[in-house]
Amino acid sequence: MNRINIYLSVLLALLTTFSVAAQTPIKYEISFENAVHHEAEISITFPNLENKVLQVRMSRTSPGRYALHEFAKNVYNVRATDSEGNELVVTRPNPHQWNVSGHDGIVNFSYTLYANRGGGTYTGIDETHAHLNMPATFAWAREYEHRPIEITFNKRDDLNWKIATQLKHLKGNTYYAPDFQYFLDSPTEIADLHFRNEKVDGQNIRLALHTPATDAEVDEYFSKVMAIVKEQARVFNEMPNFDYGEYTFLSCYVPNASGDGMEHRNSTYVVSSKPKDRPLGETSIGTISHEFFHAWNVERIRPASLEPFDFEEANMSGELWFAEGFTSYYTNYILARAGIRTAEQYVEGLDGGLNYVINSPGRQYHNPIEMSYQAPFVDAARSVDPVNRSNTFISYYTYGSVLGLGLDLSLRGMDKGLTLDGFMQHVWKNYGKPEVPYAVRDLQEALAQYAGEDFANQYFENYIFDSNLPDYKALLNDFGVTLELAEPGKASLGGTIRKQGGQWRLTGNATVGSPIYEAGIESEDVFVSIAGKNLDDVKSVDEILKNYKPGDKIEVVINRWGDELKKTVTLEESNRLMTTLNANATPAQKARRNAWLSGN
Repeated sequence: MNRINIYLSVLLALLTTFSVAAQTPIKYEISFENAVHHEAEISITFPNLENKVLQVRMSRTSPGRYALHEFAKNVYNVRATDSEGNELVVTRPNPHQWNVSGHDGIVNFSYTLYANRGGGTYTGIDETHAHLNMPATFAWAREYEHRPIEITFNKRDDLNWKIATQLKHLKGNTYYAPDFQYFLDSPTEIADLHFRNEKVDGQNIRLALHTPATDAEVDEYFSKVMAIVKEQARVFNEMPNFDYGEYTFLSCYVPNASGDGMEHRNSTYVVSSKPKDRPLGETSIGTISHEFFHAWNVERIRPASLEPFDFEEANMSGELWFAEGFTSYYTNYILARAGIRTAEQYVEGLDGGLNYVINSPGRQYHNPIEMSYQAPFVDAARSVDPVNRSNTFISYYTYGSVLGLGLDLSLRGMDKGLTLDGFMQHVWKNYGKPEVPYAVRDLQEALAQYAGEDFANQYFENYIFDSNLPDYKALLNDFGVTLELAEPGKASLGGTIRKQGGQWRLTGNATVGSPIYEAGIESEDVFVSIAGKNLDDVKSVDEILKNYKPGDKIEVVINRWGDELKKTVTLEESNRLMTTLNANATPAQKARRNAWLSGN
């Protein structure tokens, strides 16, 4: 063999070795012997390590959530050994990390996890199930995030546990993820599960349901799930291509669960604290609708601000009004289109979001983009100091939902065959299907391409970059829906006052601009009397206010930290709105309404 061939052979051997090493999987194992006390034992083997300190971390965030959660707080009994079983030095540079030094290229890392909250963000372990949200469960190593992962779930066969996950099945109880991003995005439910499956366009839609229920109940429930799946596929004209040809609803409806819903790339966690003796019925069916829509909008129509997802810091996105909000618009709309809700039920349910957004002072402070930026502070975030969010914040879920309604009706009202479905299809084809992350200006350009530049500019300048709202009364009227005051002529203080702990107080901060706000009354004040009537002599404030009309001035006596104060309040008209089907709608209005509510 000549020298060149020798060099080539050596080079080929080295490249082969490097390729094998690069693909060497990190191996996880989890066991549940002490499930009754909410503990899991977890071990990780990190092979083929570089000759430097291994940085092992717990995540601080979780896909679909935007606040910090500090999962490391539930980790203890940490131990690390090398390939020979020798103890290694473990140090803590910060609360979320363990540094392991002195290894021989292999680190066996193990710990005990305490887990007692089964929801979309946390992990819950007991003798009914192992409800695993991966970032809350599994540590990982910096600089090795690209490596594939194999995990073995040592399930409790004595409890008839079965495994459901979007991870790729290898053999037995061992599953695979191509890298740590996919691994941490793959929640897993291990329990005595009901399974149902149906193929749609050659892909498997699977329900893995953990709840006490009869086969007949599960069959009926699954039929509604599939009605939602098929109607949402009609929105986009196709299904996403799921990575392993399957999408799984991980539905956990048990008393010790925490109600939640969380989207993932090829699955979703839908969780309800359902009492054991309550029939399955339509438990969390709205959440099913919301989360599956995310298979398109968020998981593949992906904000650039969330790509890649940061597991160490809070993720901030200005696009949540679209990613979460437009998804929220479709949540109940799909239920109506799929026949799970009547037209009347759907229309009468619109007033909740409209009341919240139209009557909120929050639009004085932030537009939808800025509201989206607040997610790290509000998305299951915890704080002990009081905040003023009832005045300054509108949920991007509801704000975006109301904006989606306005856009859908505006497009349909042009009578050019345009709909929000059509716009979503356009966004899907240009950003979702090819998985090209987008920013707000990309959405504006997409709307311009779909509906015209003038329309897109007007919509974005007024409603996205500013805080104006469409004329919902006029828009809805064109579709045979009435938006009007629910209680015209009713006098109001502009806040809800209830008896709490024996004292009459506001249920929240005084609303900016309301009569009680203008009178200088706040949440810490105790109401003694209203219009000369002692509150201990009535069952509700409405008993007093029914004798007055908007514009009347009344005296309100409050107790503030031991001092009795008298305030003069000018009553306003109740601003609560209601939506109803217009029984006197014209044939043209009815035709538009029928087309809208059927998704045509």
